[in-house]
Amino acid sequence: MRKSKGYRAGTRRLLKKGPRERGKIRLSRLLHQYQPGNQVVIKIDPSVQKGMPHKRYHGRVGTVIDKRGRSYTISVTQGDAVKEIIVRPEHLEPCRE
Repeated sequence: MRKSKGYRAGTRRLLKKGPRERGKIRLSRLLHQYQPGNQVVIKIDPSVQKGMPHKRYHGRVGTVIDKRGRSYTISVTQGDAVKEIIVRPEHLEPCRE
């Protein structure tokens, strides 16, 4: 059988929650307002499938460009390229500087 090439392939350990992290997400994570220019950390929440970025961006720090509906447009570097991805607030955390 061939290896799966799905969107979440190879994420058994990457997208796993610990026993005390399971359950509903904190409201503060959903209601936090990000302004353009803010730094954010992309931490994928596996319990929310909508607005999930690709696994290659998990743990990366990006800059908020603008808001698009409920989601945010984030600028992230990938090697020499600068990518713009659309992520929902469930998968974002404010960057601690």
